[in-house]
Amino acid sequence: MVSNPVHGLPFLPGTSFKDSTKTAFHRSQTLGYRNGYAIVRRPTVGIGGDRLQFNQLSQTELDELASKAPVLTYGQPKQAPPADFVPAHVAFDKKVLKFDAYFQEDVPMSTEERYRIRQVNIYYYLEDDSMSVIEPVVENSGIPQGKLIKRQRLAKNDRGDHYHWKDLNRGINITIYGRTFRIVDCDQFTQVFLESQGIELNPPEKMVLDPYTELRKQPLRKYVTPSDFDQLKQFLTFDKQVLRFYAIWDDTDSMYGECRTYIIHYYLMDDTVEIREVHERNDGRDPFPLLMNRRRMPKVLVENAKNFPQCVLEISDQEVLEWYTAKDFIVGKSLTILGRTFFIYDCDPFTRRYYKEKFGITDLPRIDVSKQEPPPVKQELPPYNGFGLVEDSAQNCFALIPKAPKKDVMKMLVNNNKVLRYLAVLESPIPEDKDRRFVFSYFLATDMISIFEPPVRNSGIIGGKYLRRTKVVKPYSTVDNPIYYGPSDFFIGAVIEVFGHRFIILDTDEYVLKYMESSAAQSSPEALASIQNHVRKREAPAPASERFAFTSFHWLHIQSLLKGSCVDIPTVSFLFYNSIYI
Repeated sequence: MVSNPVHGLPFLPGTSFKDSTKTAFHRSQTLGYRNGYAIVRRPTVGIGGDRLQFNQLSQTELDELASKAPVLTYGQPKQAPPADFVPAHVAFDKKVLKFDAYFQEDVPMSTEERYRIRQVNIYYYLEDDSMSVIEPVVENSGIPQGKLIKRQRLAKNDRGDHYHWKDLNRGINITIYGRTFRIVDCDQFTQVFLESQGIELNPPEKMVLDPYTELRKQPLRKYVTPSDFDQLKQFLTFDKQVLRFYAIWDDTDSMYGECRTYIIHYYLMDDTVEIREVHERNDGRDPFPLLMNRRRMPKVLVENAKNFPQCVLEISDQEVLEWYTAKDFIVGKSLTILGRTFFIYDCDPFTRRYYKEKFGITDLPRIDVSKQEPPPVKQELPPYNGFGLVEDSAQNCFALIPKAPKKDVMKMLVNNNKVLRYLAVLESPIPEDKDRRFVFSYFLATDMISIFEPPVRNSGIIGGKYLRRTKVVKPYSTVDNPIYYGPSDFFIGAVIEVFGHRFIILDTDEYVLKYMESSAAQSSPEALASIQNHVRKREAPAPASERFAFTSFHWLHIQSLLKGSCVDIPTVSFLFYNSIYI
């Protein structure tokens, strides 16, 4: 058998070739059964699975297909109804073609650039065939940017023709108001629209960049000699070796500040620093472990890097002149990290051994940083200003709203309406004061003294109340520890100094003697004896002439003194009883 005969050559010996590699020579099956009926199937492949070189259809089927006309079967096709008319401003509403372009602008007076490339976007509005040119705003460019040409129909020649979307394509130049724009590309919508209208688009071009702007983006060239330090050797040598320091941050000088404890870890493998917080039970703080994450800490920054945003960007070797190293962490010294001053007061044994072997430092003692409680501040009262009583003035220092000092209620109830009265004379070198008499009233309920001067007609001195009821301090007492006059200080011949005026006690009434005898324990024996002797002398019978003189002249004189004056009845009795008043 001959396989794969070559068409166009006669089937003669020498013109056919036999495939020596062919091993399959079976014929395809042409008989079969379907639903119990025998059917004939046309062979689809030749002997051995070769492709048949003739048509699979019979001649009758080919003739039937050639003479078949769909119009005879289905009739004439119906024409589709015409589409509704849609105006252009509705069909192309909000449909805009966008082109990327640039133009070149000369810079005549500059030594760094001769021209400037400005990138723009050209928008073509299909609804009214208007155009606009907008330049994207570049921050700190110093050039007025934004809308260069507002939306309008733009003329393309001197005859008054306007630009149409058919005139726009990629890779062409268009002139608008004397300025030439180079269109380099367009967006996807513009490309699809132009291709749907049968316009063949040019290939896109690369946007031209401004040479001066690209020059400014390049970093300044620095000539740095490469270091011979081997970081890999440091990593392999000091891996898992960490220096531990115990430090405090004292912020007590600020408002609500406190002294807090931290642990500083220095990793020898890469010279990084980590600061951890030390929490105590019930310290009122969130248990956040780290104050500062592990990183390299700059010690000295370059002059221009003081305002470097460290909280946003990572500091590199270009902004740092010197980094913190292990020799900067010494027990007993302070160092500033991120604006906080930490005082190192202790370290662990491994750190002590490392400093001894590396730096030869053997003296790293622990420093006691515990603060002792300050001694209690003694609360001292301000100096007495002389107004009012000392107890009343001191109440202003005890409360914002002062209250009246506490009184001895039992003493006030027991000694209510009990008054001791004494007759005194003013000790003064002035002759007019020798005849002046004063009545001292001592109130046992409040230990206060009041002084009354009986008015004397034609004496030239206005009598009446000389001192209202108040406490009188002894002259030798201090302001911090005032000592007031008491009942034991009043006796015959005693000198009482009241605010710089000295008075001598001359007489008293019988009630004073009864009170002192009833409370002899509170009075001195000398004072009690002086009053008793004076009362005995006063009770001794006087000559008849003296008694007559008292009963006539003295009574008339006392009535003249009391006329028009405010004197209580006990004082009147006291004046009437004591003839020494005259």
